[in-house]
Amino acid sequence: MLTLNQIAEKALAMEFLELQEGLKLVDRYPLAGLMYIGHELRKKHHPNTHVTWIIDRNVNITNICLSGCKFCNFYRTSASSDAYITSLDDYIRKIEEMQKLGGNQLLLQGGMHPKLGIEFYIQLFRDLKQNYPDLRLHALGPPEIVHLAQLEQMACKEVLQQLVEAGLTSLPGAGAEILVDRIRKELSPAKCTTAEWLDVMRAAHQLDLTTSATMMFGHIETMEERLEHLIAIRSVQSEKPSGHKGFLNFVPWPFQDENTVLKEKSGITNRVTPEEYIRMIAICRIMLPNVPNIQASWLTVGKDTAQLCLHAGANDFGSIMIEENVVSEAGASCKFNAEGIQNAIRETGFEPVLRDQSFVWTKEQ
Repeated sequence: MLTLNQIAEKALAMEFLELQEGLKLVDRYPLAGLMYIGHELRKKHHPNTHVTWIIDRNVNITNICLSGCKFCNFYRTSASSDAYITSLDDYIRKIEEMQKLGGNQLLLQGGMHPKLGIEFYIQLFRDLKQNYPDLRLHALGPPEIVHLAQLEQMACKEVLQQLVEAGLTSLPGAGAEILVDRIRKELSPAKCTTAEWLDVMRAAHQLDLTTSATMMFGHIETMEERLEHLIAIRSVQSEKPSGHKGFLNFVPWPFQDENTVLKEKSGITNRVTPEEYIRMIAICRIMLPNVPNIQASWLTVGKDTAQLCLHAGANDFGSIMIEENVVSEAGASCKFNAEGIQNAIRETGFEPVLRDQSFVWTKEQ
């Protein structure tokens, strides 16, 4: 086993750390040291003072979902009185509001609806693109792709191909939680397995579809399982075809516990302190040397902690979140407008740069 300093040097050289090496850094390296390594690695990817951000809107296609995740307050059954499927008129109203604020991307997510098949999504994407040809659709996620493939008895890659032809621009890394089946069976047993989630992303990368990845932590997982998650993401990224985009962004965020089944029935609460979140940002940068962008989740940790993360390896501040319904239901309450998010970035000594989901820079606000 390498010494602690040797592991740090290996990390600074952008080499892949083994799980036990990562654990040793987590357990024994001081916060300031981890922040230093994370920031140095960030500078290797981005040797400038730019911090990216985006204007988009998170619109939920439906709140009907059969997954029954224990951390989610948003989902409803088909029989619920407040169950809905968003109408085209509602999409148009929401898009118009977003475009007035300078945005041109929808983060379209919903649930694993038991009856909505691929033709529903193909028609929806075509309708949206017909009305707004330049609109970018950052939509669905691996659990929904697996669900559609099972409903239609199709391969996941074929589902993705048809959705891309209908207008899908990029695939979010939704529904990852922790990519360890012990956790998934406990938190969301109706969702796709770890292998299925990763296989969807492999297929997306073969199609050169831009993707992101996430990690929801701070509930029932161990630190070792967090690192297993990161290593799985790193491994799939290393398999992408040469020249393809793969995972462009990684977004770690702490479990939001308010009124969730996990909290109410099991007593599991969000146990992530600001210091721990900053440490995790640094560890994500260290364990993922082949993922170019790391996002600080200001929505779930607040402005001050997210700002510190920009000195610990993060280089992206995410979206102003014109609309967000899922983690907000569980207690996330931070808010930003375009001016506020840019000021927050400038306060840390960085320069805000507006981007799209493919990390192409767009006009300044």
